Amino acid sequence: MRSEATTATLAARDGVGLASRRTGDDAESGARGPESTRARRRGTVTKVVLYALLVVLSVPFVYPTIWMVFSAFKPADEIFALPPTILPREWTLDGVSKIFTVTPFAQQYLNSLYIATRVTVGSIIVCALAGYAFARIRFPFAGKIFLVLMAGMMVPGEVTIIPIFRWVAELGLMDTHWPLIIVPIFGPAAIVGVFIFRQFFLSLPTELEEAGRLDGLGRLGIFARIAFPLAGPAIAAVAIMKFLASFNMYFEPLIFLRSEHLFTVSLGLTRYQDAYGEPIYNTQIGATALTVIPILIVFLFAQRQFVEGLSRTGLKG
Repeated sequence: MRSEATTATLAARDGVGLASRRTGDDAESGARGPESTRARRRGTVTKVVLYALLVVLSVPFVYPTIWMVFSAFKPADEIFALPPTILPREWTLDGVSKIFTVTPFAQQYLNSLYIATRVTVGSIIVCALAGYAFARIRFPFAGKIFLVLMAGMMVPGEVTIIPIFRWVAELGLMDTHWPLIIVPIFGPAAIVGVFIFRQFFLSLPTELEEAGRLDGLGRLGIFARIAFPLAGPAIAAVAIMKFLASFNMYFEPLIFLRSEHLFTVSLGLTRYQDAYGEPIYNTQIGATALTVIPILIVFLFAQRQFVEGLSRTGLKG
């Protein structure tokens, strides 16, 4: 009887304790309810304000592009109207219709895509190999050689263009696309790509290479099967930079090219002129708007890897 009474007493105490804990939890959750609601509201207001601020800050960057697209459908005299307007007062297709007739714009467009693609692929291979060598292979004077290489970025392109021009002329490569492909891959423009790949490969753990050696891989096999496949962010960063630089290249095509059918799109844009030698502005603006398309496509597909690749360049030196 005593044991039963004791058991009943303990059960009653446990029930009272459980009920009090539940009451306390309900009271605490009820107190937290308004606070969590206010916190969510503050977070929503902060996001709205932040997005509104970003929209305002983006106007100076977006407005010229929007103006350029709509100006292709304006008469030539309306382009210079003050104050400038975005939408045309009088819509016309006169300028757009001349894009492919005044100059061989389609051929020049393909030339730029062809050169930019080959430069991008070649630069990724060369820069990745050089960056891996500086990062993972120990050889004499590696640091000093890399320092000299980095110092080459401070030399202006206008200084080196004369010896490069003489070298190209002696090899008989004038008025061809080869100088526009070889020089960006092996010239000073490749130094930034080498630096990005070096910094990325420095961040890879050494255990990966040791595992590759245990599997019987040599240095080239480790690079091809382990290091390079993991270098997606660095590849994206170098690809975007090289594609943009090569596609927008103007100075080098002006020096090395003479035939109009070999022109790149940047050089071809300067040839939109009327019979009196005056620029056809609405046609020129329309053609310029078309040149932005491949750049936007490349950046939209690789922007996340591009940012990640640049952020990794400062992880380890």
